Amino acid sequence: MSTDNYQRGLKKMMEYAAPGDPNVLTHSKITEDLKDIAPDVSRYMVEFAFGEIYTRPGLTKREQALVTIASLTTLGTEPEIELHIHTGLTAGLSKDEIVAAIIHLIPYIGFPRVLNALYIVKKVVAQRAATNPEGAHA
Repeated sequence: MSTDNYQRGLKKMMEYAAPGDPNVLTHSKITEDLKDIAPDVSRYMVEFAFGEIYTRPGLTKREQALVTIASLTTLGTEPEIELHIHTGLTAGLSKDEIVAAIIHLIPYIGFPRVLNALYIVKKVVAQRAATNPEGAHA
């Protein structure tokens, strides 16, 4: 394990952490939940995804979040979409920007996945508003 990549990744990961609600799925929660069964996955996520990929130049945090949300919506991975809508809001995206990006995907991925993602946006915004009215970015 590269200690430098791990520490850099941990720092970057915390920049995307959703504030407030302990019931919200976060990258930290994933690493904690999986460390007993798949500790390497936790390490890869921190060291590689955040330590190598998210620290690359070229995209802002907002742009990274939007690309990730669009990709996960395309794949139809609902739990990860929810996580990354939280991280997108934390990175400074507005609800309207996230919704517009998801709607833009209709001709490419179809209504079912777009509708699923929009319901998740609605859930996340309501959840954030309930725990931190200023954190919802509505």
